[in-house]
Amino acid sequence: MIMSSRSTIMAVAFGCAFVVQPANAQSLDVPVMEYASDDLDTCALGEVFGLKSDGDGFLAVRSGPGSDFAKLDEIHNGDRVWLFEQRGDWIGILYGANEVSCSPIKKDRIVPYPGKKGWVHQKWIAVIAG
Repeated sequence: MIMSSRSTIMAVAFGCAFVVQPANAQSLDVPVMEYASDDLDTCALGEVFGLKSDGDGFLAVRSGPGSDFAKLDEIHNGDRVWLFEQRGDWIGILYGANEVSCSPIKKDRIVPYPGKKGWVHQKWIAVIAG
């Protein structure tokens, strides 16, 4: 955690402790996992498609694999996302990330790459690579 020296001094001076979270922090109820595989890539690249302009116009990104989970964000037709795991009709995604490696890994892990993570319904995602 990085705090400005002024914030650090104020916290020390008043004997308080606090945690600073980024304004865009997301809270997932179900983390998006990257699963180990001997020779297979761990993710694929996808794109949002098929959203009707006369409908909501967005795909809800949720905190877990289901419409019962909180909506975290909205993505739109043409937005690209990295696809990691699938649970039923729901796909765990990463988006807004610059660099992602889909190379095989040796041990399962929570998706470690910076960017936004969440869950979307597969109906609106087309796999374009992977």
